[in-house]
Amino acid sequence: MFTLKNTQDEHDHSKCVHKALEQAKVLCEKQGARLTRLRRQILELVWQSHKPLGAYALMDMLADNSDRKRVAPPTVYRSLDFLLEQGLIHKVHSLNAYMGCSHPTQKDSEALFICGTCGHTEEIRSNSIQQAINLAASQHRFTVNQQILEVVGLCNQCKGKK
Repeated sequence: MFTLKNTQDEHDHSKCVHKALEQAKVLCEKQGARLTRLRRQILELVWQSHKPLGAYALMDMLADNSDRKRVAPPTVYRSLDFLLEQGLIHKVHSLNAYMGCSHPTQKDSEALFICGTCGHTEEIRSNSIQQAINLAASQHRFTVNQQILEVVGLCNQCKGKK
């Protein structure tokens, strides 16, 4: 069983959101990609907490937090695809949900530690995981195009409640 540093109570999400939006702006300008108003809104909503959000939850949040009528699913999925391509968010495959990427310019291995009870998810960067993946890929003559490790367990807060 792993232990997350569950800092939800003392964490200021506004700083995370601001940093993520600034990084996104700079990264998109550098890559010649267009961060539209809708893409920016979706990125901001993804960063509102450290819990992965599904596309339909994002659609509801968009409707609640803007003057727009409900945004169609294909439009939201296209925006999510754009954010994934730019490395600004991660797809949490086991939950079919999305969360912000803390280090969009770094190519080290990432692991998502997901609390199976409360959903708190933390992105962990690890050189040792990267080295193990590189070694295994090399031994099997395999080329890695994309990698994300999802680890499900209990965060400190939920572990303390049991």
